[in-house]
Order: sequence, then structure tokens, then C-alpha cells
Amino acid sequence: MMFASRASHVEVSGIRKMFESAPPGAVNLGLGEPDIQPPKRIIEALKKAIDSGMNKYGPTGGIPELRQAVADRLAKFDDVKPDTVLITAGATEALCVTMQTLIDHGDEVLIPDPGFVLFGPHVRLASGVPVAYSLTKDSGFVPDIDELRSLATPRTKAIIVNSPSNPTGGVFDRKTVQAIVDFAREEGLIVITDEVYDTIVYEGAHESFLGKYDNVVYVNSFSKVFAMTGWRLGYLTAPLEMIKQMAKIHYYMVACPPTPTQYAVLAGLREPEDYIPKMVKEFAIRREIIVKELNDVPGFNCMKPKGAFYAFPSFDYDMTSEEMAMKILNAGVICTPGRAFGERGEGHIRFSYANSQDNIRKGMERLQELAEKELKGRIK
Repeated sequence: MMFASRASHVEVSGIRKMFESAPPGAVNLGLGEPDIQPPKRIIEALKKAIDSGMNKYGPTGGIPELRQAVADRLAKFDDVKPDTVLITAGATEALCVTMQTLIDHGDEVLIPDPGFVLFGPHVRLASGVPVAYSLTKDSGFVPDIDELRSLATPRTKAIIVNSPSNPTGGVFDRKTVQAIVDFAREEGLIVITDEVYDTIVYEGAHESFLGKYDNVVYVNSFSKVFAMTGWRLGYLTAPLEMIKQMAKIHYYMVACPPTPTQYAVLAGLREPEDYIPKMVKEFAIRREIIVKELNDVPGFNCMKPKGAFYAFPSFDYDMTSEEMAMKILNAGVICTPGRAFGERGEGHIRFSYANSQDNIRKGMERLQELAEKELKGRIK
């Protein structure tokens, strides 16, 4: 059978490969999925929306009340108008819509390496060319501006940034954000900023690209902030002329975002409580556990992540990250090979600490046993 060339230009996500190959009883430290339920008021609002008949098609851009609530949420960064907000089927669709709207054949897009698994494929599916820039442990997983300048060409149209970062847990400070904005302005680039983990920062405050530069596409999601990954609801905001074009592509992808979940999320945004601080406090405890445990494993070295809920240790064993991840999987722990996030992720493993403290400890015990028994003698 002959398939479209775009299908062969992307691979199955390394995250999904590991998840779907897991043996029974494996501890899941692979998926970026909080192990808690959404706030009770949101669940009740979803039930109410369904029971009251909010089960029909809605506006392509999202219900007006939710677009306004998102604009209000973003007011701390910029004067966002509701008509520049597009409610999407998760941040995944928001990123895909962005690429399909802005990137043309041969356009180059700077993407982080290691970086989230969607960035490169979304560029390629839009017939663009992803060009990787380095995020290294030595730099604290933040971009080097001189490297960005060296990578820019007349064909470079955009740069994708992600802070807090999946997979590294790196967080950009204000100086880094400003330096990237200055670079983008000099080169005339669009900044596409994925800030899905904006509420999960452990020291200091989140620094957004929104409001720092006119040519910004800001992408976010309710999946992590309200622990509703399966609900598939996100949003983006961009200059009005971009939004008008994005809305057309968005329509042909999903017609409209799901109606009842929009009303549920609206209830969550209208009645803030201490749900998020409690969640972040718990993740901070888990961060301490997993970083300590990883650094106690022979051959592993883990920096303390500054945001999100991922540890991204390097390892000193004579094998690829995929081989290491498979050994860890066979030992009963789901993780993700660093290479799944780009060439510069090689030599690393990503662990999600969105699971319980007990499961994190159990997973680390299995890793420690693997290192002491099977991996012994293979350190470089």
C-alpha cells in the first residue's frame, strides 16, 4: 500500500512505545500525567453540563465565557482580548494548528534538543524543517544565544521555546527570556512558546514570553494545572491576524472543542482555591525523593529540576538510552529514553514524578537493584 510521504517522515513517540510495551505490574514513571483527580468542583460542573444538555457543537473558537476567563488569567502577562484566544483540543492541537497555519514548505523552525516529542514532527508535517538548538546539563538546560544566532538563516521563520521544560525540568529566568526575545526581534522570528507547566515552578516565579514581544504564539493547557490530561482541552493566544487564520485550520481539524468540558473548566477558573499550591507542594516533595534516589544509583547523575515534574538524569553506562530504558522497563519501571526527545537527549533517561511517593520509591528500588546486579561492570 502506498502511503503519503508525511506518514513516513514521523516516528511513533518514544514515550508511547515504552508505555505500550510495559510488563504487568510495572511502576509508571513514564507518562507526564498527575496521579490525582481534578478538583471536585470541576468534576461536578462537568456532570452538571452534561445533565443540563451542554452536549452539542459549540463555537469553533470556544465558548465566549471561557475565552474571557482565559484572557483574564493571562492579564498578569499582557492585555489579552477574548477574540485573540482560541480554545483547542489540548496543547497538542494548539501546537499543530500553529505549525499548519504559519509554516510553509522549506521554512526552518528552531526547536529545543532535547525537547518535547511533538515539536519536530509538527514542523515536518507542515513541510517545514526543524533545526535543533542545544539544551545541555552544563548550561542548566537553557539555550545559548550565540548558538541560536549561528543557526538562524534567511529561511528561519520561528523558534519554539518551552519553559518549564519537558523533558529536562529546566526553567528560563527573566534574563534568558529577554535574550531570546531580543534574538527573535533581531531576526524577525515568531516565538512559539509552550508554557503548559507554568504553574509548576519550585523556586521563584514563572517568566512568560507573553507580553514581552508582539510576534508571540502562546500555548497552554488545562491538562496539568487541573490534572485532566484525558479531557483534552487547551488554548492559545496570538495576534488577531494570526488567530483569524488559525481558527480556519482549527475548524477543519476538530470543528470545535468539546462543549461540556469547557463549562467544567470555566467553573475551575471562576472559583480558584488552594488546589494548585497543594499539588505543587506535593510535587516538590516527590522531586526531593527522586533526585536523591537517582543520585544514589551507581552511574546516574541527576540535576534538580526547577519546574514541571520530570527528572532527566544522565547515566555513565556503555549503552544507548533506548537500551537502558528497555532494561529499566524489564526491571518493572516505565521510563523514557532521552533519545526520544532529540539527539542531545542521548545518555539520559526521563522519569516522571507525577506518580505517588510510594511508587517513586518502589521504582527507584528496582532501578538500584538493576544497577547493582545486571549493570555492574558496564560503567564507562
